[in-house]
Order: sequence, then structure tokens, then C-alpha cells
Amino acid sequence: MELINRPRRLRGNDSIRRLCRETRMSPDSLIYPIFVDEELKGRRPIPSLEGQYHYGLDCVTDAVAECLEHGVGRCILFGLPAHKDACGSSAWDEHGVVQEAIRAIKAKYPDFYVITDVCMCEYTDHGHCGILHGHEVDNDQTLEVLAKTALSHAQAGADMVAPSDMMDGRVAAIRAALDGAGYQNVPILSYSAKYASAFYGPFRAAAGSAPSFGDRKGYQMDPHNRREALKECALDVEEGADILMVKPAMPYLDVLRECADAFELPMCAYQVSGEYAMIKAAGAAGLIDEHRVMCESAVSIYRAGANMLITYFAKELADAMKEGEIG
Repeated sequence: MELINRPRRLRGNDSIRRLCRETRMSPDSLIYPIFVDEELKGRRPIPSLEGQYHYGLDCVTDAVAECLEHGVGRCILFGLPAHKDACGSSAWDEHGVVQEAIRAIKAKYPDFYVITDVCMCEYTDHGHCGILHGHEVDNDQTLEVLAKTALSHAQAGADMVAPSDMMDGRVAAIRAALDGAGYQNVPILSYSAKYASAFYGPFRAAAGSAPSFGDRKGYQMDPHNRREALKECALDVEEGADILMVKPAMPYLDVLRECADAFELPMCAYQVSGEYAMIKAAGAAGLIDEHRVMCESAVSIYRAGANMLITYFAKELADAMKEGEIG
């Protein structure tokens, strides 16, 4: 048969397949979530996230050492404070759990890149992402405490701050606070399109951040909406965000692709706790090849337009990339 076009020519062996890949991945693009518990000594397993741990301040550097062993040089910190109150005051405490974790990491591993999650849900006694007025989150009052929290992280040595609260105007408020205090070079990774998703359950158990009443649909995005994500990203660009994020990742690959096409800023995606937990559970049940599904799911996220990925699989993915299984 006379065929001029034979796409299989470029699939004939591993060498040519790797040469012709359209999507390139690197361990440098991976970010590992670390949970730090102010009241804990040592580490303990997180029941809702198999293979993940809470770390005490005395051993948070052990988590960093494990990341570096696998070639992962970046983390995002989540804090579990000893004290919670209505306004989440522990969030911006100079000696709060995240602030002390940053100092501990930077003292031992000064070149390890530390990103901090900026939100109130882990610090408020009601579990919502801001200051309440009645049963509603007061957007503008919350901006003040988010800005104070981000600034306290920068002062402790954070390399980047990542607001995840979904308040209107939070990027502008944080940018003004950082710039006004001389931290104009600290970037903002904004959770720009964060959906009110059912995929967050294992994280909320791990972080102790489930709301005590109601839900977060009044500030997180409706899963039915696509164009709204473009609007949210555009607003964050105007307000001074340096990196945009879509969260969750796999259920919103269409949104990720559109945002990546529409904006020139780097795109981050968060492979959230529910995505991770489902892969782990299906693997443990023998229903899937966990390793291959982990790799394929990550490829799909990068293929959709992500330049970087927050994932609980970061260490395993870095190993897979180094082995040439993906990347």
C-alpha cells in the first residue's frame, strides 16, 4: 500500500517517542504540599490521605529532606494552629505555625523554595475562609487579615504567597501590603479559579478546615461555570498576580486549557486531595495500575496547559520523570 503519511513512524521506539513529545515535564515544576501541626511532636499519618503525614515543627525539615532526595525543590505549607478564634488571629502571628515552619526550613535548607497558603479556614473556629458578619463572610474586612497574613509569611522568609480564599480584591490587597513593606519581589500565586468542589474532602479532614455550618459556595466558584474562570483570572492579572491557578485539576482541564490560552502568565494546577485519594484507593483495590494512572493523570494536566503542578504525588512523579517514564 502506498501511504505517504505514516504517523506510526514517530512511535516506533521509545527514543523517537520521547524525541517527539509535545508535552515536556520536569521535577522543577512540581510542588509538594506539607502539613505542619503546631501541637505535634514528630510526624503522624494522615488517615484521609494514605502516604501523607502531619509534621511537627521539630521535624518539618525531614519532609523537606525527603523532597530533595526525590529531586523536588518546592513545597506549599499548610498550618494547623494550636489556637483558633473567630478572626483567625493565629494566621498572622509572628510566631505562628507556618511562620515558624518557614524559619525552620530556611535555617537548614535556605535554597528550598517555600510557598505558603494564605487563607483563614484553618485558623478560624468556624472554618470559613474569612471574617464573619452574621453567617456571611465579610469580603472587605477579610482582605485586611489576608494582607497581614501574607506579609507575616514574607517577613518570616517565604519565597512566594498563595491566597486561596477567593475573596474579591485579595490579590490587590496583598500586593499593596507586600510592596508597602519592601517585599515587592515576593510573587503571588493566586488560586484564581477555585471551584466549590466535592473533591476537597480528604484535605479538609487533614487540615481541620471544614466549615462548622453552611458551605463555601458563596465565595468559591460554581462548577457549572467556565467563562467566570476567565473573568477571575483577568481580575487577578490586573491586581498584580504573578501566577494563576485552576483548582481542582482533572475535573477542570477544559478551564485550565482556556485560561492557559487566554493569559500570558504561568499556569499552576492543583491535583487535589480527592483526586489523589481516588487513585490510591483504586490502586489498593487492584482496579487500576496506580503508578501508570498517576503518571497519565499528571500528563493530562500538563497537556491541558499547566506549567507547574501541586500534587501529593510530587515525589513519585519526580522519580518517574527521572526514569523517563514521563517527562
